[in-house]
Amino acid sequence: MRIITGKARGVKLNTLDGNDTRPTSERSKEALFSALQFEIADATVLDLFAGSGQMGLEAVSRGARRAYFADRSRAAVDIIKKNIEKCRFEALCTVVCEDSISFLKCQSEKFDIVFLDPPYATSLIDEAAGLLYDRALIGRNSYVVCESDRFDVLGEKNAQRYEVIKTLKHGIAHITVLKAKFTEEI
Repeated sequence: MRIITGKARGVKLNTLDGNDTRPTSERSKEALFSALQFEIADATVLDLFAGSGQMGLEAVSRGARRAYFADRSRAAVDIIKKNIEKCRFEALCTVVCEDSISFLKCQSEKFDIVFLDPPYATSLIDEAAGLLYDRALIGRNSYVVCESDRFDVLGEKNAQRYEVIKTLKHGIAHITVLKAKFTEEI
């Protein structure tokens, strides 16, 4: 796994041993970042359930202004910090060892792009999307990128709050890019 392009192009990233995390494939990552290429410059990015931090680091490499990473695993946080150092992005990144849902509940920063890649077969994407919307942590022009084992990742309430912008499928990974439908600017 490596950074595909930008300031840290070619940097090989560390990953966690074992099957507890599932890094996004390079093919999926490349397709996704091609779709978001004009949205990344100067963006504030959140990489929830961050694992190795590759999505947030790819965004910073491509010009994002700042990236926040949250993962409840101490081992994952240690890997993320090592990867940030390898990319020399220490001044642009904040890493938190905390459950992602708890992190959202106490957050006040507004994000332009949010990456959600929780364990498959959970309702964590729907729960996180609800918190992002309810707590106004995203705006009308923000993107929420969800990786799951299916496309229908939102419950009924959140499905009405978000518009599906793009879907991608690579192997078992289903990536859904969402934009919130706000009735007024927040």
